[in-house]
Amino acid sequence: MKRHHLSIALLAGLSLSAASFTAQADFIGLQIGGGGWKHDPSGDFRYNSGGSSVSIDLDSDLHLQTQTQGYFYISFEHPVPLLPNVRIMSTKLENSGSGQISQDFTFNNQTYTASTSVTSTLNLNQTDLTLYWELLDNVVSLDFGLTLKKISGEATLVSTALGTSSTTFSQVIPMGYFMLGVSPMEGLLISAETNIIQYSGSTISDFTAKVSYTTDYFLGIEGGYRKQVYKLNDVSGVFGNMQFSGPFLGAYLKF
Repeated sequence: MKRHHLSIALLAGLSLSAASFTAQADFIGLQIGGGGWKHDPSGDFRYNSGGSSVSIDLDSDLHLQTQTQGYFYISFEHPVPLLPNVRIMSTKLENSGSGQISQDFTFNNQTYTASTSVTSTLNLNQTDLTLYWELLDNVVSLDFGLTLKKISGEATLVSTALGTSSTTFSQVIPMGYFMLGVSPMEGLLISAETNIIQYSGSTISDFTAKVSYTTDYFLGIEGGYRKQVYKLNDVSGVFGNMQFSGPFLGAYLKF
């Protein structure tokens, strides 16, 4: 009789443990996605300009064109208290153009005069590591956390008369992360999120507004608008006020 009772107790304990694990597993989430972002560059910048205050205009000097390029991300959410959820996102941000510059300016200690024909590239490729916590996760979603944004930058000017002038830079920038969303129906999420930092006269922000829909088959689609702003005051020798903005469209798998 005691063995019989012991067997029942063990079976009950195993059943409760399995139920507990299943309940926790329901809160573990993995999302993998990507898509294309059509970004339009605007604004100006200067780098190591030899005392000159003249900035290089992305449109009238560099003739940078609108580009559609890829982004990719993977996120992991879990039910463990205090530990943050994790998202890693890679964004390709490269623009190029060619034409005549509209003014005299100095770039990387090389002076360019108005009407000079140049071919130019500006790359600000990024990798974001975001650690975040969910305050709300129901009809209303509210997240906050920290993003470490690594920017691998390169700016190049090529002129037949003056040759090639190029500079590269790499910077890891800590940013605050915030997300607010609302789910008016199952599977549908309307949200806005931002990464932002202000320091020493500089402001860097990365804002996204999007609509996403997850089907019953783990597949989802997303689309919206993304805008990055770089107001730089001597960040690795770079001064500028640049913006990259436009629509994006992507898909994801959510488990």
